[in-house]
Amino acid sequence: MDSNELKRLLEGVATGEISVERSLERLKHLPFEDLGFANVDHHRELRQGYPEVIFGQGKSIGQIERIMVALLDRGNNVLVTRLAEEQALALCARFPNACHHQDARCITVEQRPIEIVGRGTVLVISAGTSDIPVAAEAVVTARIMGNQVEQLFDVGVAGIHRLLARRELLQTATVLVVVAGMEGALPSVVGGLVDRPVIAVPTSVGYGASFGGIAALLGMLNSCASGVTVVNIDNGFGAGYAASLINRAS
Repeated sequence: MDSNELKRLLEGVATGEISVERSLERLKHLPFEDLGFANVDHHRELRQGYPEVIFGQGKSIGQIERIMVALLDRGNNVLVTRLAEEQALALCARFPNACHHQDARCITVEQRPIEIVGRGTVLVISAGTSDIPVAAEAVVTARIMGNQVEQLFDVGVAGIHRLLARRELLQTATVLVVVAGMEGALPSVVGGLVDRPVIAVPTSVGYGASFGGIAALLGMLNSCASGVTVVNIDNGFGAGYAASLINRAS
């Protein structure tokens, strides 16, 4: 339930169009619903503007199903992240209106139209093709949160002309998410070209001395470009969520 829906409910009670009993039925699962193994936060959309997101890794298919049903029963759209292929296929069989975003390792269920609340465009950039799963997670997250999203993939510093050829696209974005593994240099380059927020996402892509993304993480944290902030390794969801909040407030 979002703030607009709650306002309509309260106005209906005030005018007598909605009974007190019906309103209590609608509100009985606020602020959370205890499923035994999980406490589903139905109040989150009222607090933060978007419902709880399900992190699929480490959960059984049965657990994810029950959380999804709890969210869907309250009228929410649903995003489930970090799903293995077999998890995603099983959930799509259980929920026929689910959309499997294979590159992003996510599924979404949109049972109500997505309202565009972002005032500009979120641009998601990946340094290499191997970084696409993390970048795609950011794309899916920002889109379902109500943003216009553009993507620009495989434009890393090993061939910087690929990025410079798209400078006009960089300048039209309100906030940029830049995803890179290896040495993680791309966010610094982008940060030096634009006058808007850059969210850097290190990935675990790279050979041994990349230390599973730590080299890229440290490189991004030490960026000399102003306006670059950094999320955790492989955290495309966190970057997409932060970008949405910035775009909404910008």
